[in-house]
Amino acid sequence: MRAATIYYKNLLAGLLTESDDGYVFHYDESYLSSSLAKPVSLTLPLSAKPYYSKVLFPFFDGLIPEGWLLDVAIRNTDISILDRMSLLLLCCKDCIGAVSVVPFEASSHE
Repeated sequence: MRAATIYYKNLLAGLLTESDDGYVFHYDESYLSSSLAKPVSLTLPLSAKPYYSKVLFPFFDGLIPEGWLLDVAIRNTDISILDRMSLLLLCCKDCIGAVSVVPFEASSHE
């Protein structure tokens, strides 16, 4: 199982996990109780209930770069273009916009 912490404007918003059954995203309880809480996506409104998907949620898949930037990432690693979670973990810590994706292991040391 692989996991990533999801940040919204530097606030820990939730956790995205990948398993053999698919993907789960759930918001952090502290984030949900914050007055600053905003949904990371319109397709993932604030909810205490987890979201499930057989494929990587389209919002998170959309954070993965395209074109020449994706080509650079693939060329410099052993990651397949089909391994969307690995690409998300590799490329989306400092992506454009309010949402950041940090590999779970790395985020626990920061």
